[in-house]
Amino acid sequence: MNRQIIKLFAFIMVLFAVLVGFTAWWSVFDAKELKASKYNRRPLYEQQQIPRGRILADDGSVIAKSIPQGKGVNRTYVRHYPMGSLFGHPIGYSFIEVAQSEFEKFHNEELTGEESEFGTILDQLTGQKQEGEQIVTSLDPKAQEVAMHALEAAGFGAVVAIEPSTGAVKVMASNPGFNPNKVPDLKYFQRLNSKAEEAKRPIVNRATQGLYPPGSTFKVVTAAAGLESGVITPESTINAPGSIIDEGHELANDGNIDWGPIPLDTALTNSVNTWFGQLGQKIGQGELFSMMEKFGFNAKPPIDIPEEEVLPSGLWDLEADKLLTRKDPVDLARLAIGQERLLVTPLQDAMVAAAVANHGKLMKPQIWKRVVNVDGSVTKTMSPSVYSEPIKPKTAEELTTAMEGVVSEGTGTNAAISGVKVAGKTGTAETPSSKACGGGSDENQGWFMGFAPADHPKIAIAATVECTTAFGNDVAAPIFREVAETLLGGE
Repeated sequence: MNRQIIKLFAFIMVLFAVLVGFTAWWSVFDAKELKASKYNRRPLYEQQQIPRGRILADDGSVIAKSIPQGKGVNRTYVRHYPMGSLFGHPIGYSFIEVAQSEFEKFHNEELTGEESEFGTILDQLTGQKQEGEQIVTSLDPKAQEVAMHALEAAGFGAVVAIEPSTGAVKVMASNPGFNPNKVPDLKYFQRLNSKAEEAKRPIVNRATQGLYPPGSTFKVVTAAAGLESGVITPESTINAPGSIIDEGHELANDGNIDWGPIPLDTALTNSVNTWFGQLGQKIGQGELFSMMEKFGFNAKPPIDIPEEEVLPSGLWDLEADKLLTRKDPVDLARLAIGQERLLVTPLQDAMVAAAVANHGKLMKPQIWKRVVNVDGSVTKTMSPSVYSEPIKPKTAEELTTAMEGVVSEGTGTNAAISGVKVAGKTGTAETPSSKACGGGSDENQGWFMGFAPADHPKIAIAATVECTTAFGNDVAAPIFREVAETLLGGE
């Protein structure tokens, strides 16, 4: 009998130890994950009582702030966005009714003063009131407004502008957008997410979640792979007839023009499909995939927006909802000209332009600039960091020269800025029968990506417009020009 009691006691003690262990894990070691769970509303209720830190634009204007309601122990704080829909993306929202998104969610710990779990407990023990820190971003309100107005006039799409030397994000515009001040109205929020709004998708940040065929903007990556691998030099020529047969299908130039033997500059300036299709075949799948990955493809960009709100660019098997690898069968000639199953985000396209502009170094793209404590002291400052080095400075210089020709005399003349050298590349990807465009037969995805000034780059920009019957030079290049002129000021 005593032996049975001992066994029962031991069994109960083991169960108790397991209970204590799991409780300790959930409450201490797994506390961040528990707080982040969308089913756990307690942190949101607690945060209502904390004055959440302000979010500022680069010029000091207020993007987000918290407004007190009530008095004494009943005082709570509600988020307000003075600029309305201008920064709905990428800032997002923070409300108890619908939780948080985008920048607000990523930087929640700084904005609520919860960066240190130990510090929060110490504040409670000493009776000190928890207060959020202020975050200054690198976002430029004037350029953001120019981008949004230009997109509203052109159609649905996105614009991303990055400082090549630092990775600082100056513009991240997505149209259609939404007014974060209206998000607590559940009818409004449900409408943003409804099937009726599926084509518009205003709640989706097209800059980080919009996947589009890049068209000829991808030829910059193909050219980079050709130059880095030694398959071509700037002087190498490839015979570019009006059309070639690839994988049993015709791949043709615009107007079926036979260009004959031409070098890189001529091929990029005039966006010659048969030249780049053959180059892709010469480079090979391994080398081309390797170059893509060095530029950031096949991975989620390391930007300060939650991982679930950023999509990787690459060759997508949409039915299986996965990225293809270098081992999968791929039509190299069509991949080389930005077709096949290649889909990219505007952020990724801007990263390619920024890397070429920054002598081959791709800097980690970041929206935040510095964190300021309640006493006015700066607690953290964004330090530019190199994400990758996809190409050598010499290759970047060679690509820049070719991309200047695109704007000065080629397919991207509408991106030209008076008195400023511009380097860039247009893209017009055909998207016939696209569900997002209503199933018509004449829709294109219009692109322009590039940087300025070409001789000492200060800004790299990617602009894209969905469901357009126009070419990239007609619809996206003017958006690039307007945003670049605003950011460059009197240059």
